[in-house]
Amino acid sequence: MTEFRKHVAFNGKLLIVGFGAVGQGTLPLIVRHVDMPRGNIKIITATDWGREVAQEYGVAFVVEPLVPENYQRILDEELKAGDFLFNASFDVSSLALIEYCAQRGIMYLDACIEPWAGGHTDTSVPVARRTNYAYREAALAMRERFPSAPACVLMHGANPGLVSHFLKQALLDINRDTGTNLPQPTSKEQWARLAMTLGIKAVQIAERDRQMASPRKQWGEFANTWSSGAFVGESLQPAELGWGTHERHWPKDGMEFGFGCGSSIYINRPGCTTRVRSWVPKEGPYHGWLISHGEAHSIPDYLTVRENGRAVYRPTCYYAYHPCDDAVLSLHEMVGHNFEMQERTRLLRDELVDGFDELGVLLLGHAKGAYWYGSQLSIEQTRQLCPYNNATSLQVNAAALGAVIWAMRNPRAGIVEPDDLDFRTVLDIAMPYLGPVVGVYSDWTPLERRGELYPEDVDRQDPWQFKNFLVE
Repeated sequence: MTEFRKHVAFNGKLLIVGFGAVGQGTLPLIVRHVDMPRGNIKIITATDWGREVAQEYGVAFVVEPLVPENYQRILDEELKAGDFLFNASFDVSSLALIEYCAQRGIMYLDACIEPWAGGHTDTSVPVARRTNYAYREAALAMRERFPSAPACVLMHGANPGLVSHFLKQALLDINRDTGTNLPQPTSKEQWARLAMTLGIKAVQIAERDRQMASPRKQWGEFANTWSSGAFVGESLQPAELGWGTHERHWPKDGMEFGFGCGSSIYINRPGCTTRVRSWVPKEGPYHGWLISHGEAHSIPDYLTVRENGRAVYRPTCYYAYHPCDDAVLSLHEMVGHNFEMQERTRLLRDELVDGFDELGVLLLGHAKGAYWYGSQLSIEQTRQLCPYNNATSLQVNAAALGAVIWAMRNPRAGIVEPDDLDFRTVLDIAMPYLGPVVGVYSDWTPLERRGELYPEDVDRQDPWQFKNFLVE
């Protein structure tokens, strides 16, 4: 039997809320790497799916959906100070759970900030207030109310999460390779100054999922390598992005939030109808969707340089996502049916026959042009590394494991984001599960070929303007 390193000992109770792709794929990692009795782990979820996985690992499994009327009662029965709530659900309010845990001394982690069911499309709420920007601002506002909160790690899976740590390593690589040779930063301000000195104008979270399944997507079905419901939810949110101080062209339908840290803007249309140009090493250039994600706000906010209260530097930042081909067909069908999600969904895992997920950060505008740093994990490697995962979920779950262990080692850390964590700790824990992690320079720009065909539609003075990345 393989012996796995225990990174931390934990004597409290660990409650996993939700047991889809994240919950099922993370449980084996927690059992392997956290020294704790399995009897201290429990799963509460909305459906019976995954019961056999819990039984295999000897973990208690209860079907009881959390809703506004019952979540406090359920959590009161399960958790006390010093315990850990791992929120792997969707359609459960992250803000409600964060507040609950902060009040009671319970550690917490989620992979994204979710509203209660229907929150993404509730037209009684202004558009700007049902964005990831607004959810993040609401979560961070709890820091003032709970200054002595336990470790509550917000938005820490692959992205948001892992990509913030990839970004710091990429900045250090460029710092070395350009001969800039500034000392390794030890604070938010120093990381921001490093990015400014290197001339980083844009940070794309550049992902191309090339996993293939058999059978292929069927009509009337949403097939995806992770939660279809969660993907549709964020796809229907407005496209959101961190807005760089170098930008000169205001996008059509671009809107300011009018509240919060001011790092970002949104485009008043869904992310699933907004496409951008990007690049990853194996695929090369591609068109991705500008899907709303928390890192599009936390990263540019973290890298903002202010002088006399005014932002003098901030990179543009957003998620450029090309999901697996079956998910593309599913998204196209859903949008064509007036944004009504299909009744049937399928998580592509056991039926995947080939492919990989290429997920990383693409840093643009520095002296060497473009630099991509990230994971190129294949489905074959995934199956050798950890059960109940595909390449996409393992990239999420390995990073979530790293954040859980960091929180258990720092139980009084308060409410934090991925950018606040020690990036080497998370990378050291996650790396064995990420397949090849590579850094690749490229001379690609969004003006290639397009600048020849449509010269009036580009800004040649600065190829890193957001205008040049937009497809439509």
